[in-house]
Amino acid sequence: MTRAEAPCPGVCSTCGRWSALLLPGFQQAFSLVLLLLLPPPPPPPLPPRRRRRLLCGIMVCFRFSPVPGSGLVLLCLVLGAVSSYALELNLTDSGKATCLYAKWQMNFTIRYETTSKSYKTVTVSDLSTATYNGSACGEDQNGPKIAVQFGSGFSWVVNFTKEGSTYSIDGISFSYNISDNTTFPDAKDKGILTVYDPVRFRIPLNNIFRCNSLSTLEKDDVVQYYWDVHVQAFVQNGTVSTKEFLCEKDRTSTTVAPITPTTTPAPTTTPIPKEKPEVGSYSVNNSNGTCLLATMGLQLNITHEKVASIININPNTTDFTGNCHPQSALLRLNSSNIKFLDFVFAVKNENRFYLKEVNISMYLVNGSVFSIANNNLSYWDAPLGSSYMCNKEQTVSVSGAFQINTFDLRVQPFNVMEGKYSTAQDCSADDDNFLVPIAVGAALAGVLILVLLAYFIGLKRHHAGYEQF
Repeated sequence: MTRAEAPCPGVCSTCGRWSALLLPGFQQAFSLVLLLLLPPPPPPPLPPRRRRRLLCGIMVCFRFSPVPGSGLVLLCLVLGAVSSYALELNLTDSGKATCLYAKWQMNFTIRYETTSKSYKTVTVSDLSTATYNGSACGEDQNGPKIAVQFGSGFSWVVNFTKEGSTYSIDGISFSYNISDNTTFPDAKDKGILTVYDPVRFRIPLNNIFRCNSLSTLEKDDVVQYYWDVHVQAFVQNGTVSTKEFLCEKDRTSTTVAPITPTTTPAPTTTPIPKEKPEVGSYSVNNSNGTCLLATMGLQLNITHEKVASIININPNTTDFTGNCHPQSALLRLNSSNIKFLDFVFAVKNENRFYLKEVNISMYLVNGSVFSIANNNLSYWDAPLGSSYMCNKEQTVSVSGAFQINTFDLRVQPFNVMEGKYSTAQDCSADDDNFLVPIAVGAALAGVLILVLLAYFIGLKRHHAGYEQF
């Protein structure tokens, strides 16, 4: 089997499915009072977004004409789950021998200022239009280079250098055209902006670097995310090495081995109830110190291909990272089987915060990838300068196929002072606020009943007095 024919990890090899409160019945005279006093019922919840159907594993290969100094470029694009594209590049020299091999996944979040002096954040993950103009094997004066162009004016370049018995991933630069109104509507600045990260990560020669775990690079207003990375520069004798040099996260984590599915159907689609998850503490830091705090037990409820499962997140084996901005904040969790679980918070009306977005991509026990995103949520609402707390079990409904149960929750994504939580708004206050108008309405209805009863009793006595005369 040639490299281009090999099945792609993370996708299937053959096509298959990826899959009133009712008010008490007062009499007619009092119903009008309650209707005037009580707030209207909330609108019915919006139906969950239709789950995107995921493509089966399709590898499309392109062979470009010879490029001077770089030889032939063989590019394979593996179409993965939900706008996540695994890129594979096999670069050959003039003798058609492999000189550089790379396979990886990446996406980007970019924060920018608008003409109205507010801030927006966009996610760039569609790499389906990627081209590789400028990628080179390297020569005496210039080392190997991977150059990727995609979307509307996006470009990404990584350079390699060799020193003695090692080679280095020297630096990564990312450029974007903020003048593109489709991607960056109402952007205040214009032109091409570039961020550069001097990685300088050393790898022994004749070793392929592997990092399946999530890695992030944050510079200025750009956060770069990388995972499932396999790369080898300065390939010797045209043969990609089978000896792997692992990143630190892959050395300390265990990868869940895919289980080969059998033809025997699952006996049940009902998940086995799990015990309450362990509560974990998470934080995000920036140049000013701690900017986000979160304490919670997390339980994932997933329905995939009509099979439901419950997964408790173990905070002891979960890594966390994120970023903080004036109008938005991100907490990202990842582990050996979770590529990323994002909680994105936003500011509304300049005085409150809430959970706006949840994104997840993870490996299931059968080796398939489960990915869901929803950026139109409204949970955990509290005033700025305070924290949100809920000790009882809550459910965040991300989609019909994915819900998160939270336990002993407390979160503060903005205005953290001295690394400590501010005064909390408890979720029980929401229940109290809902009961207050009902209690007031019932009390007024009771008073009205007493008044009418007194009126009818007095009227009856008045008629009795007339009959005596």
